[in-house]
Amino acid sequence: MEDNNNRYDFEIENIIEKINKGNFKLVGLQFPEGLKSSAVRIAGEIETKTQAKIIIFIDPTYGACDIKLSDVNNLNIELLVHFGHEKFK
Repeated sequence: MEDNNNRYDFEIENIIEKINKGNFKLVGLQFPEGLKSSAVRIAGEIETKTQAKIIIFIDPTYGACDIKLSDVNNLNIELLVHFGHEKFK
């Protein structure tokens, strides 16, 4: 899958800073369908700059309200990063 999402600011440096400050070791990344082509690149960059293992959720996501909390709890994920097209306020 080709990553054509270079026009988006995924705020990767902010995510890396949060992971390092919180000393999180298991982090989940969740993307909506239109951004999934960036998942592997982003996960790789985060893993390179942190001590965290990254799990990418590939299940379909139907908007900002579709957060995989049951999966987070079942896998003991310490931090879930949910990406979307709009800035969370």
